Amino acid sequence: MGISPVASKQSLLAYLALRSIDMGSFKLESRHIGVSFIFYLAIQSPWAQSDSAQILSLKEAENLALRDEPTIERFNASAGAIAERAVAKGQLPDPKFRFGLMNFPTDTFNRTQEPMTQIQLGIQQSFPRGDSLGIKARQSEALSGAQRELAADRMLKALQEVRLSWLERYYWQGAQRIVERNSDLFSKLVEVTKQQYAVGRHNQQDVIRAQLERSLLDDRLEKIGIQQAQVRAELMRWTGPEAGARPLPSVFPRLPEPPSREGLEEALNAHPLIRSDLAKVTAGQESVALAREAYKPGWALGVNYGFRDGQNPSGRERADFLSAFVTVDLPIFRSKRQDRELSASQFELRAMQHARDERLRQLRQQLDGHYARWQHLNSRATLYNDTLLSQSRENARATLLAYQND
Repeated sequence: MGISPVASKQSLLAYLALRSIDMGSFKLESRHIGVSFIFYLAIQSPWAQSDSAQILSLKEAENLALRDEPTIERFNASAGAIAERAVAKGQLPDPKFRFGLMNFPTDTFNRTQEPMTQIQLGIQQSFPRGDSLGIKARQSEALSGAQRELAADRMLKALQEVRLSWLERYYWQGAQRIVERNSDLFSKLVEVTKQQYAVGRHNQQDVIRAQLERSLLDDRLEKIGIQQAQVRAELMRWTGPEAGARPLPSVFPRLPEPPSREGLEEALNAHPLIRSDLAKVTAGQESVALAREAYKPGWALGVNYGFRDGQNPSGRERADFLSAFVTVDLPIFRSKRQDRELSASQFELRAMQHARDERLRQLRQQLDGHYARWQHLNSRATLYNDTLLSQSRENARATLLAYQND
């Protein structure tokens, strides 16, 4: 029940390539995608042809993640609420209606007894200090813009997370299929080793080692199954259970090259978080301007009309009264109020500016780290493509030849 020396040649090449990599202390882990490429290139497995109607593409996963993302909707709702309040804050206060009973005699409460008795109706309109209304409206508009930028940042983060989940599942799906394809090979290798041990061409250690390799493969499949379940759950969080359970395509999506280092550096100033901080700085500047307006007087205009009944001693009917008045604030005690409010708003503005500068510094640090890692991974990919893969194939062919001769 042995196998032909030339049977399952592609699977054997894959196995030998794996062993040559393992001997170089490389292990099949979630981030070491080089081994998967070795398997893929060696086997050229038929599972590359999938039903496109059933697969979950990266683009579809992105669309599903952004369709009902609650955090984005929350930021947009907050922005809409603040924008609506900006309109309200730019309007004059509601006028006040006044009704009063004046100078009624307490002995009879007769409206005609005393000449000063009257029923008054009035209206009063307040006018806030300086350009306070316009400043408050612009401040709210800036804060609304900050919330919209946070929504844009959340959209980018959601895209990043769903892409990472999709790519992680893509890796483990490929790893599982490749290892499963070689499962039969390991079983046959055990049988071959047993047969050659039976005729004295190998010792017992070779049999035990072949059995150990088969057991290690089973263990690897178990680990891959655990990883598959975990990354599938992460992907379902963004796409929903039905879409997240669908298989992924076998062909790796074509990803665009990132911009140049200089272009990325310039783009940092347009990052949504930086734009959000800039909007908050604008709101802080409006807060300082509003504090300066507090030094100006506010005023109110009012009109009253008093109705009188009865007659004057001359026999003529008593005339009604019309009154008009102006109320003006007198901000003369400034040291404990206006000065303090202005100083506090200036401190808050400086704090916002420092927060923006710190955010920009953090983004530059992240850019430096990610860009250096991307360059390092490019170097590793070049090493795999130009050296390691070809050497592994040659090693596999040489080992296969030795196996055939044996």
